Amino acid sequence: MPIQRHRAPLSAAALRAPALRRAVFAALMAAALPAVYAAPPEPVRNEVGGVRFEREATVAGQRLQLNGAGIRTKIVFKVYAAALYLPQRTRSPEAVWTPDGPRRMQVHMLRGIQADELGRMFTKGMEKNATREEFARSIPGTIRMGEIFAQQKRLSPGDVFTLDWIPGTGTVISINGKPAGEPVREPEFYTALIKIWLGHEAADDGLKAALLGQSGQPGTAD
Repeated sequence: MPIQRHRAPLSAAALRAPALRRAVFAALMAAALPAVYAAPPEPVRNEVGGVRFEREATVAGQRLQLNGAGIRTKIVFKVYAAALYLPQRTRSPEAVWTPDGPRRMQVHMLRGIQADELGRMFTKGMEKNATREEFARSIPGTIRMGEIFAQQKRLSPGDVFTLDWIPGTGTVISINGKPAGEPVREPEFYTALIKIWLGHEAADDGLKAALLGQSGQPGTAD
C-alpha cells in the first residue's frame, strides 16, 4: 500500500508574500514608466548674454523650435549671441547641415565690428571646416556674402542678422529683418556656412555645445 505524504498547509503569510512582491513591482513600474516615456524635454536656455530669443520662429511658413542658444567669445570679449532654430530639436551636427527642411541661425551682435571683418571671419571658418572641393563649390555664395557685409560696413551692438535655409529657395541672409541681396541657391554654401559653428573646427566649442542643447554656458530658461 503506497505511503501518502501530507504537506503541511502553507501559512497565510507565505501565500501572500509572492502576490505582495508582484504588486509592489507592478506599482514601481507604473510609477517609473511615465517618467521615462512621458517626461517633457529639458527646457532650452533662451536668454544668453542679456539677449532673450523667442522659443519658436517661422521660416517659409513652417514653425521651428529653438534648438539652443549661446555666446561667441573671442579672447575675453563677447562678440555676439546666437540661436539655432530647427523643425525638431537635435544634438547631432550632421542633422543640422542636412538641409531637408527650413532652418534658421540668428545672430544678435553684442559688440561693434566692421562688417567686412566679420565676413572674413566667416569665410575663414567655412574654409577650415570644408575639403578643398567642398569649399570650391561654396565660393559663389561666399563672394555674395562678402559683398553683403561690405555694403553694410559696420554691425553695431543690438544689430541682428539671420541666415535662413529655405528648400527650393536657398540661403536667405537678412540684416535687421530685411533681406540683403538675392538668396544663395547652392546647398553647399549653407552646409559650409553652418559648419562655422557646428563643424569639427567650430569657431567656439562652447557655442557649438550650446547650439546643440548640450551647453554649460550661463543662461536662463523661462
